[in-house]
Amino acid sequence: MLAAMLSERQEPGLSIAVVEDDAPLRETLCAAINAQPGMQVTAAWGTLAEALAWLAGHPVDVLLTDLGLPDGSGIDLIRACAATHPRCDIMVITMFGDEKNVLASIEAGAVGYILKDADQLDVARFIAELRQGGSPMSPLVARKLLLRAQPAPTVQASAAHTPAAAEAIRLTPREQEALDLIARGYTYGEIASLLAVSVNTVQTHIKNTYAKLSVHSRSEAVFEAQKMGLLQGGLLKPDAV
Repeated sequence: MLAAMLSERQEPGLSIAVVEDDAPLRETLCAAINAQPGMQVTAAWGTLAEALAWLAGHPVDVLLTDLGLPDGSGIDLIRACAATHPRCDIMVITMFGDEKNVLASIEAGAVGYILKDADQLDVARFIAELRQGGSPMSPLVARKLLLRAQPAPTVQASAAHTPAAAEAIRLTPREQEALDLIARGYTYGEIASLLAVSVNTVQTHIKNTYAKLSVHSRSEAVFEAQKMGLLQGGLLKPDAV
């Protein structure tokens, strides 16, 4: 299916730029792109400054960018790239699925928004969809945008999605702590360190929490917990951009 999409639409030598401060993930994304015929990573960086400097003088067909960069926000990069290279397709790949970041990215010029906790980060397929004129988005992001576009409900919301529903969900103290920390953007390893437990223990707490919330991913858990008033902390790490 992907090969057909590429042969029908993508031009030879499609140039792609990648901005991701997590070096292993950046290498994984670049390897997946370069392995696909018709796609080539022209440049890749881990900081906003490097990306801005290069894009100021070089055209690119596709830009993939994270939002939380060590020296600034990927939203500023999206805005600059859209202004300098209006024909460039821009897609966000991030762990931040909150409405503020989603809307700001789209307003700045992004036409795709993928969460890093997707079951399979099929970057080649997402790029193919972009070049066909599509807007690949994680289901949770698409749902948020659709709900925002809907008129305000005239009847009482379902009890399953209100703060009152939290009374029927009993999280243990450790499950509550782990939920608050993943909502703020901490990794399993960071949570394990903060709680002085093993990563396997953190995974068990998160798995149990997912089951109680009837969700299957970090982003869904944060979305549902926020609606039900279960979160006790902020949505982002204190030092997140």
